[in-house]
Amino acid sequence: MTGTDTTGSDTGTATTGTTGTAPRTPLRVGLVGYGLAGSVFHAPLIAASEDLVLAAVTTGNPERAAEARAAHPGVRVVATPEELWEGGAGELDLIVIASPNKTHVALASAALKAGLPVVVDKPLAGTAAEARELAALAEEQGLLLSVFQNRRWDNDFRTLRRLISEDALGEVQRFESRFERWRPLPKGGWRESGAAEEIGGLLYDLGSHVVDQALVLFGPVVSVYAESDVRRPGAEADDDTFLALTHANGVRSHLYVSATAAQLGPRFRVLGQRAGFVKYGLDPQEADLREGLRPVPGSAWGEEPETLWGRLGAGESPLTGGGTPVESLPGDYPAYYAAVAAALRGTGENPVTAHEAAAALDVLEAAKRSAREGVTVRIDA
Repeated sequence: MTGTDTTGSDTGTATTGTTGTAPRTPLRVGLVGYGLAGSVFHAPLIAASEDLVLAAVTTGNPERAAEARAAHPGVRVVATPEELWEGGAGELDLIVIASPNKTHVALASAALKAGLPVVVDKPLAGTAAEARELAALAEEQGLLLSVFQNRRWDNDFRTLRRLISEDALGEVQRFESRFERWRPLPKGGWRESGAAEEIGGLLYDLGSHVVDQALVLFGPVVSVYAESDVRRPGAEADDDTFLALTHANGVRSHLYVSATAAQLGPRFRVLGQRAGFVKYGLDPQEADLREGLRPVPGSAWGEEPETLWGRLGAGESPLTGGGTPVESLPGDYPAYYAAVAAALRGTGENPVTAHEAAAALDVLEAAKRSAREGVTVRIDA
């Protein structure tokens, strides 16, 4: 399996499995939540890791409990999160929180206080202040606290990072990133709830991804302007949002997240002094996981056909043949959990820290205020 290294850089292969001739005992993982995030993303990726084992799952839903047992024979299913950390580090080595957003802070705090390292699905918290409080708690406890920003391991993002590292575009001036969907009817549920405590809406859902990617590529943000709308009849939370970020180094990022895009734009359009890079289409890993496909060590994963490769060039649209195709690096979500396992064993770094998540939340909070008040918001260094 092709992968990134444990720091999330663009090259290298994530280290998993065994060292030497003696197999290592897999780290035992307790998963809180078996909805979309738990069943489609976390459980399959944990199970695919040679260094982790899905030991327990929390869900109070009988149907989901049955699905978990069927998909992961031998897994222990309990009704409440507290049952997972009653035994502390004696029974589990890691807690993964894939429950609704509003529960992230309380559950992560409880697990850390029980002496257990924690992975939390994004967004880590509703505010940057809460994220930093969690980071401080983890540091006091001497425990890992990592955030599941899986789209750092998307094929297009890995490819773009490589191009930038190779200086293929020259100095980047503008970064356009779109995470758009066509869902004209709301699906309901907490993700689309307008209640503030639910932390729903696209700004905190898909926005968490595009903001994190912009920060990874171009560093701190000094100002934020945003437009946020509720477009669909019956919708409660933002479903069409635009962010304009100015980075401290002068790069401008224009980020779009939408459920109302009748025509999808390019996933990335990156303009440099010498060349630009345009890429259409989403990384295939989420669709494959939803279809029940699973990553297998040593087998192809996260690859896409040449027809979807991005194009690098200058002076002409890629849609009229301009530019040169750039082979997409394979997407590699398994590399995230490989890096988490390495960090827990003391052989690698935390792939996504709570402080990084807090920096992204600074931007999301500024965007929320900007859209509400119609102003550009400065972010202090």
